[in-house]
Amino acid sequence: MTVTDKLSIAIAQLNPVMGDISGNLAKARAARQQAALAGADLVVFTELFICGYPPEDLVLKPAFLDACEDAIADLTEDTKDGGPALLMGTPWRVKAGVHNAVVLLDGGQVAGRRFKVELPNYGPFDEKRVFIPGQLMGPLDFRGVRIGVPICEDIWEPDVTECLTETGAEILIVPNGSPYWRCKMDERLNIAALRVAESGLPFIYANQVCGQDELVFDGASFALHANSSLAFQLPAFEEAVVLTEWRREGDTWLCVDGPKAHLEEGDEADYRACMLGLRDYVNKNRFPGIVLGLSGGIDSAICAAMAVDALGPDRVHAIMLPYRYTSEESLKDAANCARALGIRYDVVPIAEPVEGFEKALAPLFDGTNRDLTEENLQSRTRGTILMSVSNKFGPMVVTTGNKSEMSVGYATLYGDMNGGFNPIKDIYKTQVFRLCHLRNRWKPHDALGPSGEVIPVNIITKPPSAELREDQKDEDSLPSYEVLDAVLERLVERELRVSDIVAEGYDQEVVARVQRLLYLAEYKRRQAAPGVKVTKKNFGRDRRYPITNGFRDNGEAGAT
Repeated sequence: MTVTDKLSIAIAQLNPVMGDISGNLAKARAARQQAALAGADLVVFTELFICGYPPEDLVLKPAFLDACEDAIADLTEDTKDGGPALLMGTPWRVKAGVHNAVVLLDGGQVAGRRFKVELPNYGPFDEKRVFIPGQLMGPLDFRGVRIGVPICEDIWEPDVTECLTETGAEILIVPNGSPYWRCKMDERLNIAALRVAESGLPFIYANQVCGQDELVFDGASFALHANSSLAFQLPAFEEAVVLTEWRREGDTWLCVDGPKAHLEEGDEADYRACMLGLRDYVNKNRFPGIVLGLSGGIDSAICAAMAVDALGPDRVHAIMLPYRYTSEESLKDAANCARALGIRYDVVPIAEPVEGFEKALAPLFDGTNRDLTEENLQSRTRGTILMSVSNKFGPMVVTTGNKSEMSVGYATLYGDMNGGFNPIKDIYKTQVFRLCHLRNRWKPHDALGPSGEVIPVNIITKPPSAELREDQKDEDSLPSYEVLDAVLERLVERELRVSDIVAEGYDQEVVARVQRLLYLAEYKRRQAAPGVKVTKKNFGRDRRYPITNGFRDNGEAGAT
């Protein structure tokens, strides 16, 4: 066996399209060609790249697996040319079921394969439903270098890397489909450093970058040396095929040439995640653009800014839908926002259809007082008009409710909840304010919208209102957003007892009321559009509560 002292490893941090196996095959071939020109020995792809991740129940379809196998056969044939080998993620069928696998393709053959051992079954993950676990195995032999290949979740527990270390691995290469949520990069680095400390081995972490329904994968691939120092860092939220040079020095491998990209954090990272999630949802589902109601309020303004940044102004259509309670201030703010973003802006008054509905319902409502029913007619009329524009011309309706509203049901079914996707579904109202301030002073380098103040300051500073009745303000019906969001974060993300929240200084009556609204709104959330996940627990794949649910935490210490 020939032993080499240098290795050129290309990291293919790419954006696969779920189920587009021929398209992903073409992407892999283009990346291999690029890496070959740069002198790569090995090209590392991400988890299940050939089909996209997570494939969910597609894995149960034999035709889907046939297509994956055909693509792997084509890539294997490509490697007969003597160029770079490929470390490729793919489903792999065996008699007992299907593995989440990585295959090493080199010299015209499948030179090795490894199967994911630790199948995640929490939060957004449900791999035990469709995959069978692999067994602990040693490293792959690649041209004289023993490479350990744990797959994503395999590094979150020590057993797989411990086995690889004990069986002679020299370097760990980890293909990942690791979704974004706030501060996720810190968690990854901590786990990677722990595995490096235990194994004494350098560690390469390759992560996909894409939006896939509610999940966003941020890329941000990196490597650590055996002493846990940073070897390289790829950018987040964008594709990259990057060559890294490794040299054997004594008993270890060192990266002698690799980039050190800057990573956004906090609100900047959340904003980019929302952009990427919206862009990929629209583009991968082949919508020509988006349409949204621009009310002059802060939620629709930040959604319009995100849409323009993601898709460009030519693909965003804003419609103001005023009624008798819409203020002149809102009309002016919406027009100014559309002008600042450079998007098409139309005004469609809704008085005639709303009053037509009221007239049609008058015999049924005779003898009753006006209430939320009439208010909701306004919202539902707006939803119908936006959906009609979508049906006629093809753009997807973007819905604009924030997480605070979605939590407590402060939204109208078949009205402002109408739409195909919601970029701020997992953003609390207080963060919406922060993101507006942020966007006015900062623009992501890959954003397609204009620089400078794109959200008029008056939209940010005026009291939030749905404007469904005279002088309405959100805080007429809800606690202040600072209090509401703090309580919701403790109930939703942290699952705290009511008594624990009260012990932190929050009013028991307020906490109990917010808890009640949270549970009652479950039936609305089940009918809501998907939206980008940015917190550790979003409404969707992370939080699965029954709609019919009589449980309430009574607020007594130790209550269950």
